[in-house]
Amino acid sequence: MRDHEALAAFERIYRDNVGAITRYFARRCVEPQLVADLTAETFVRAISSFPRFDPSRGTAVGWLYGIARKAFAAHCEQSARSSELVRRVGGRRELERDELAELEERIDAEQSGRLLIERLATLPEIEREAIELVHLDGLAPKEAAEALGVPKGAMRSRLYRATARMREVVGDEVEVRADGQV
Repeated sequence: MRDHEALAAFERIYRDNVGAITRYFARRCVEPQLVADLTAETFVRAISSFPRFDPSRGTAVGWLYGIARKAFAAHCEQSARSSELVRRVGGRRELERDELAELEERIDAEQSGRLLIERLATLPEIEREAIELVHLDGLAPKEAAEALGVPKGAMRSRLYRATARMREVVGDEVEVRADGQV
Protein backbone atom coordinates (compact mmCIF):
# COMPACT_ATOMS: atom_id res chain seq x y z
CA MET A 1 0.00 0.00 0.00
CA ARG A 2 1.41 3.40 -0.95
CA ASP A 3 1.77 6.16 1.63
CA HIS A 4 -1.27 8.18 0.56
CA GLU A 5 -3.43 5.03 0.42
CA ALA A 6 -2.23 4.02 3.88
CA LEU A 7 -2.95 7.50 5.21
CA ALA A 8 -6.46 7.45 3.72
CA ALA A 9 -7.10 3.99 5.19
CA PHE A 10 -5.94 5.13 8.62
CA GLU A 11 -8.08 8.28 8.37
CA ARG A 12 -11.16 6.10 7.75
CA ILE A 13 -10.29 3.93 10.75
CA TYR A 14 -9.81 7.06 12.85
CA ARG A 15 -13.12 8.63 11.80
CA ASP A 16 -15.03 5.37 12.30
CA ASN A 17 -13.62 4.74 15.79
CA VAL A 18 -12.59 7.99 17.50
CA GLY A 19 -15.99 8.29 19.20
CA ALA A 20 -15.85 4.76 20.60
CA ILE A 21 -12.30 5.20 21.89
CA THR A 22 -13.25 8.53 23.48
CA ARG A 23 -16.21 6.86 25.22
CA TYR A 24 -13.87 4.11 26.46
CA PHE A 25 -11.72 6.71 28.22
CA ALA A 26 -14.74 8.76 29.35
CA ARG A 27 -15.85 5.75 31.41
CA ARG A 28 -12.46 5.70 33.14
CA CYS A 29 -11.70 9.39 33.60
CA VAL A 30 -13.74 12.37 34.69
CA GLU A 31 -11.27 15.02 33.55
CA PRO A 32 -11.92 16.09 29.93
CA GLN A 33 -8.27 16.97 29.31
CA LEU A 34 -7.19 13.47 30.31
CA VAL A 35 -9.84 11.87 28.07
CA ALA A 36 -8.55 13.96 25.16
CA ASP A 37 -4.91 13.16 25.95
CA LEU A 38 -5.50 9.41 26.19
CA THR A 39 -7.59 9.36 23.02
CA ALA A 40 -4.86 11.25 21.17
CA GLU A 41 -2.17 8.97 22.58
CA THR A 42 -4.10 5.92 21.40
CA PHE A 43 -4.25 7.20 17.85
CA VAL A 44 -0.60 8.29 17.87
CA ARG A 45 0.32 4.76 18.90
CA ALA A 46 -2.06 3.38 16.27
CA ILE A 47 -0.64 5.40 13.39
CA SER A 48 2.87 4.43 14.46
CA SER A 49 1.99 0.73 14.34
CA PHE A 50 -0.39 0.96 11.37
CA PRO A 51 2.12 -0.54 8.89
CA ARG A 52 2.01 -3.73 10.99
CA PHE A 53 -1.81 -3.82 11.27
CA ASP A 54 -3.15 -6.85 9.41
CA PRO A 55 -6.93 -6.77 8.82
CA SER A 56 -6.89 -10.50 8.10
CA ARG A 57 -5.90 -11.12 11.75
CA GLY A 58 -8.65 -8.98 13.29
CA THR A 59 -10.77 -5.88 13.02
CA ALA A 60 -9.59 -2.31 13.29
CA VAL A 61 -11.83 -1.65 16.30
CA GLY A 62 -10.43 -4.64 18.19
CA TRP A 63 -6.90 -3.50 17.37
CA LEU A 64 -7.66 0.04 18.58
CA TYR A 65 -9.22 -1.13 21.85
CA GLY A 66 -6.11 -3.20 22.49
CA ILE A 67 -3.98 -0.09 21.99
CA ALA A 68 -6.34 1.97 24.19
CA ARG A 69 -6.07 -0.59 27.01
CA LYS A 70 -2.29 -0.39 26.84
CA ALA A 71 -2.36 3.42 26.75
CA PHE A 72 -4.61 3.51 29.83
CA ALA A 73 -2.46 0.97 31.69
CA ALA A 74 0.61 3.05 30.91
CA HIS A 75 -1.18 6.17 32.13
CA CYS A 76 -2.13 4.49 35.41
CA GLU A 77 1.42 3.33 35.94
CA GLN A 78 2.79 6.79 35.27
CA SER A 79 0.19 8.48 37.45
CA ALA A 80 1.25 6.34 40.38
CA ARG A 81 4.53 8.23 40.31
CA SER A 82 3.68 11.81 41.30
CA SER A 83 6.78 13.35 39.79
CA GLU A 84 5.88 11.88 36.43
CA LEU A 85 2.35 13.25 36.71
CA VAL A 86 3.65 16.77 37.40
CA ARG A 87 5.90 16.56 34.37
CA ARG A 88 3.01 15.45 32.13
CA VAL A 89 0.66 18.20 33.30
CA GLY A 90 3.18 20.83 32.32
CA GLY A 91 3.26 19.71 28.69
CA ARG A 92 -0.46 19.55 27.89
CA ARG A 93 -2.24 21.46 25.18
CA GLU A 94 -5.16 23.30 26.73
CA LEU A 95 -8.53 22.35 25.26
CA GLU A 96 -10.64 24.88 23.45
CA ARG A 97 -13.96 25.73 25.09
CA ASP A 98 -16.03 23.73 22.55
CA GLU A 99 -13.71 20.70 22.86
CA LEU A 100 -13.99 20.88 26.64
CA ALA A 101 -17.79 21.06 26.49
CA GLU A 102 -18.00 18.10 24.10
CA LEU A 103 -15.75 15.96 26.30
CA GLU A 104 -17.69 16.92 29.43
CA GLU A 105 -20.89 15.78 27.66
CA ARG A 106 -19.27 12.46 26.72
CA ILE A 107 -18.01 11.96 30.27
CA ASP A 108 -21.50 12.67 31.64
CA ALA A 109 -23.03 10.29 29.09
CA GLU A 110 -20.73 7.50 30.25
CA GLN A 111 -21.64 7.90 33.93
CA SER A 112 -23.95 4.88 33.94
CA GLY A 113 -21.22 2.78 32.31
CA ARG A 114 -18.72 3.95 34.94
CA LEU A 115 -21.15 3.04 37.70
CA LEU A 116 -21.72 -0.40 36.20
CA ILE A 117 -17.98 -1.04 35.97
CA GLU A 118 -17.57 0.10 39.60
CA ARG A 119 -20.37 -2.24 40.70
CA LEU A 120 -18.61 -5.10 38.95
CA ALA A 121 -15.34 -4.51 40.82
CA THR A 122 -15.60 -7.94 42.45
CA LEU A 123 -15.38 -9.69 39.07
CA PRO A 124 -11.99 -10.64 37.66
CA GLU A 125 -10.54 -7.84 35.53
CA ILE A 126 -10.75 -9.81 32.28
CA GLU A 127 -14.47 -10.46 32.86
CA ARG A 128 -15.16 -6.78 33.67
CA GLU A 129 -13.37 -5.75 30.52
CA ALA A 130 -15.19 -8.37 28.43
CA ILE A 131 -18.55 -7.07 29.69
CA GLU A 132 -17.52 -3.51 28.98
CA LEU A 133 -16.27 -4.16 25.46
CA VAL A 134 -19.20 -6.33 24.41
CA HIS A 135 -22.13 -4.93 26.37
CA LEU A 136 -21.19 -1.25 26.61
CA ASP A 137 -19.04 -0.68 23.52
CA GLY A 138 -20.87 -3.09 21.24
CA LEU A 139 -17.86 -5.07 20.06
CA ALA A 140 -18.37 -8.59 18.81
CA PRO A 141 -16.92 -11.23 21.16
CA LYS A 142 -14.24 -11.90 18.52
CA GLU A 143 -13.22 -8.22 18.55
CA ALA A 144 -13.23 -8.13 22.35
CA ALA A 145 -10.98 -11.19 22.42
CA GLU A 146 -8.57 -9.42 20.09
CA ALA A 147 -8.58 -6.26 22.21
CA LEU A 148 -8.02 -8.24 25.42
CA GLY A 149 -5.41 -10.51 23.90
CA VAL A 150 -7.24 -13.72 24.78
CA PRO A 151 -8.08 -16.66 22.51
CA LYS A 152 -11.30 -16.08 20.59
CA GLY A 153 -12.68 -19.48 21.60
CA ALA A 154 -12.24 -18.72 25.29
CA MET A 155 -13.96 -15.34 25.04
CA ARG A 156 -17.47 -16.71 24.61
CA SER A 157 -17.31 -18.84 27.75
CA ARG A 158 -15.73 -16.02 29.76
CA LEU A 159 -18.35 -13.63 28.49
CA TYR A 160 -21.15 -16.05 29.40
CA ARG A 161 -19.78 -16.42 32.96
CA ALA A 162 -19.18 -12.69 33.25
CA THR A 163 -22.72 -11.87 32.11
CA ALA A 164 -24.17 -14.34 34.63
CA ARG A 165 -22.05 -12.80 37.39
CA MET A 166 -23.06 -9.32 36.27
CA ARG A 167 -26.71 -10.27 36.67
CA GLU A 168 -25.96 -11.60 40.18
CA VAL A 169 -24.24 -8.32 41.14
CA VAL A 170 -26.67 -5.84 39.62
CA GLY A 171 -29.85 -7.93 39.63
CA ASP A 172 -32.76 -6.51 37.71
CA GLU A 173 -31.30 -2.99 37.66
CA VAL A 174 -29.59 -3.67 34.32
CA GLU A 175 -31.32 -5.24 31.37
CA VAL A 176 -29.24 -7.16 28.84
CA ARG A 177 -31.01 -6.82 25.50
CA ALA A 178 -31.25 -9.57 22.93
CA ASP A 179 -28.44 -7.93 20.93
CA GLY A 180 -26.17 -8.19 23.98
CA GLN A 181 -26.24 -4.49 24.86
CA VAL A 182 -26.86 -3.29 28.41
